[in-house]
Amino acid sequence: MKIFEVPQDESSLSKGNMKELIYAIDHNGDYTTAQSSGWTPKTIALSNAIAEIEDRVAETKLRVVKGEVSPIAYFMELHRMDLNILSEYVGMWQWRVRRHFKPAVFAGMNDRILQKYATAFDITIAELKYFKA
Repeated sequence: MKIFEVPQDESSLSKGNMKELIYAIDHNGDYTTAQSSGWTPKTIALSNAIAEIEDRVAETKLRVVKGEVSPIAYFMELHRMDLNILSEYVGMWQWRVRRHFKPAVFAGMNDRILQKYATAFDITIAELKYFKA
């Protein structure tokens, strides 16, 4: 896009007096950087993505309350992680992390393993162990 076409739509960036740095073509046909306060289609897409994430967090929290999954699944969603990312953070195989989603397995986990999850989620072992949704 040309430098004079850089979108300056209303967005969450413009509300905070922030700008996004993007690339545009200047008057000489060279790439340069330009500041944009937002672009409506991008704002809509980001809002939809955030709403979907919030729905998944709420759904997982409900599943914890029902006893279907352990708090590890909730904190994974809350921190916008997936199984692959969480397994990397805690240094365990994915199948093992998935197994820890089971409430019965979670209840028998020792503090050494719980500490790995607590560190990944930036919480205490007690907050993880005694999580009340």
